[in-house]
Amino acid sequence: MDLSLERLTVVTDGRTLVRELSLRVPSGQVVGIVGPNGSGKSTALRCVYRALRPSSGVVRVGEDDLADLTARRGAQLVAALTQDGTVDLDFTVEEVVALGRAPHLHGAQALGRRERELCARALERLGIASLARRGILSLSGGERQRVLVARALVQEPRILVLDEPTNHLDIRHQLELLSFLRGSGLTVLVVLHDLNLAAAACDRLAVLSEGRLVATGAPAEVLSPGLVKDVFGVRAEVVTHPLTGDPQVLYALTPSAVRAANSL
Repeated sequence: MDLSLERLTVVTDGRTLVRELSLRVPSGQVVGIVGPNGSGKSTALRCVYRALRPSSGVVRVGEDDLADLTARRGAQLVAALTQDGTVDLDFTVEEVVALGRAPHLHGAQALGRRERELCARALERLGIASLARRGILSLSGGERQRVLVARALVQEPRILVLDEPTNHLDIRHQLELLSFLRGSGLTVLVVLHDLNLAAAACDRLAVLSEGRLVATGAPAEVLSPGLVKDVFGVRAEVVTHPLTGDPQVLYALTPSAVRAANSL
């Protein structure tokens, strides 16, 4: 299922956070949004998982305007992992993961055999089956992050939206998660700060700066020393990864950044 953002604009307190953003995520592809802090990345994602209503523009899932769908139908199609995806109550891991089935159940309907099998598979896929009976508040940040990814998968969405999903994860689990996303068959829109992880994990990149889309395309087409300098304000060289062939960005502080750091 395709996901399309059509001339999306978000204005809050007189500030334009996202300005006429148009972006298409083809069915089954992974598209990464990158950009400096405050560039509108998370704001755009909030419109996709309906935590924020855009000031203008449309978010379209398939042929449907997301705003026209019921909350239940929207949650059946789109699952989200947000930056602030915290759990305040000490549910067990298996209880938290089972919450992903809520859009497909009615009232206090109990999990059936299929639902229990979905939850068990998600726990196995994320390597957290051994934590099933643990209280989620007892887990490390990385373990909790994997629990929340499992919950999103149990939702059986057609579209998966993730805001910094590698937060708190060690290198191994970062790579495993991003590799899984590439092979999941889902339509994925993901915000990543690490340009090298984004280049390795995404079919296409969309670069935002001050709420505007400034570049989009395959990582090798988008990532260049000039773009990194203009958008992120740092010097960089872009080389080819010797093992994967993906573009890799090598950074260097600009003289002004060095002076600023030395003045702290």
